[in-house]
Amino acid sequence: MRDQLEEAHKHMEDGYGRAQHLQQTELPKRFYKEVDVARVEDGFVVTLDGKQTKTPGHKKPIIVPVQSMAQAMAEEWAAQGEFIDPATMPAVRLINSAIESGDEMAPAFRAEVVKFAAGDLLLYRADAPQELVEEQDKLWDGALVKLARHFDVAFQPTVGILHQDQPKATLEKLDAGLEGQGLLTLTALVSITGITGSGLLAIAYLHQLLTANDVWDAAHVDEDHQNRLWGEDDEAMERRAKRRVEFDVAIAVVDALR
Repeated sequence: MRDQLEEAHKHMEDGYGRAQHLQQTELPKRFYKEVDVARVEDGFVVTLDGKQTKTPGHKKPIIVPVQSMAQAMAEEWAAQGEFIDPATMPAVRLINSAIESGDEMAPAFRAEVVKFAAGDLLLYRADAPQELVEEQDKLWDGALVKLARHFDVAFQPTVGILHQDQPKATLEKLDAGLEGQGLLTLTALVSITGITGSGLLAIAYLHQLLTANDVWDAAHVDEDHQNRLWGEDDEAMERRAKRRVEFDVAIAVVDALR
């Protein structure tokens, strides 16, 4: 499931897909000297040589409600060298994706998180080896118990990969748990869901039931088990490090808007 949502991200205009495309083509040269953060009527903006930044696609003004978010974007713009590399600008890409998508996409993003929760990583367990079974039980059961108590719901985990329906009432209450969240928060939650393969972990973090490290560790139980068995692969660890950067950016957006 993680792969499916990551593939969707690649096609989000001005988001991850645009960044990956630019990696394969000539990067644009840096055209500005000064980067700053300014306050405007509706929030905060990043300026490049005094001009407010806009999304690359529909040229929408990029305005965020919290100064820390604008500062994070400004730092990425300032860190660019001779060329502008979107792959090194995760905060800019995430926020661009949200603004370019528009508020009309918020219900779809909310539904995407709940859709993943309905067939969640935490609900499909291994039957062997015993060490992996125990590690999944330890980290995943704890998350499910906290969610069950917080939302007054029940889950039906299963062993193997055959689909197991979750109670309708459970999914409705999880969906209600996302009510009132704005476009930026929902975009960040979709990112967390895609990176972890778990809508439940994203919802648990939103409601402060788990820490960011709890979510990260739970999402990588299987991978960590394989690393213990066979050792760490350098390329895989590099990919994981890049995912962690994207994850931390999404976490910071949720925190800033909570």
